Amino acid sequence: MPRIDDPEAFILDNTRLQTVSHTPEISLYLADEITPIWRLTEEELGEMGLPPPFWAFAWAGGQALARWLLDNPEESNGKRVVDLATGSGLVGIAAALTGAKSVLAADIDPFCEAAVRVNAKANKVSLDFTDVNLLDSPPPQVDLICAGDVFYDRDMAAAVLGWLKAARANGTRVLVGDPGRNHFPKSGLTFLAEYTVPTTRELEDNEVKRSRVWALD
Repeated sequence: MPRIDDPEAFILDNTRLQTVSHTPEISLYLADEITPIWRLTEEELGEMGLPPPFWAFAWAGGQALARWLLDNPEESNGKRVVDLATGSGLVGIAAALTGAKSVLAADIDPFCEAAVRVNAKANKVSLDFTDVNLLDSPPPQVDLICAGDVFYDRDMAAAVLGWLKAARANGTRVLVGDPGRNHFPKSGLTFLAEYTVPTTRELEDNEVKRSRVWALD
């Protein structure tokens, strides 16, 4: 994939630092609208038809999961945490703020590295990052894996669920945040909480999304 020479500068120039609606303890560099930042990203990379810039928005499933961690700090305090498909780094930042021993933010979009870096700095926390596809290898030996809003695509949902089940079988606690995506699994999870998360019709089908947090059985 082509790369922008200075992705951090691109983020700072085309987003603004703002509090996250459902987790006001956290501020992120976010875009106000999806279409302009999407077009700018394609123009900068010289490639059309790219996937949306997921790193530029705080998606409802991630907001719910971050809210759960902030309200239940024992989930991540002192733990080794992986934030799968981190995007902006929201969930990983929540884990770090609640005292995680270490946080690995993982996303196959290399642009996310810059987003995680500027957002972690804005919240005065430290996160590690990898753009290696963790699904290609056995799950790491960590205490907690968080997966926010990962069930929007059929193929990805199947791959992620199998990987998360393997992690759970190894003794890792797995938390999932989801706003009712079409490919969310129908069984094998324990409900923990539900939140009403403000969003926009440009991103979602409603201005608010009922987003739930689950623990994988």
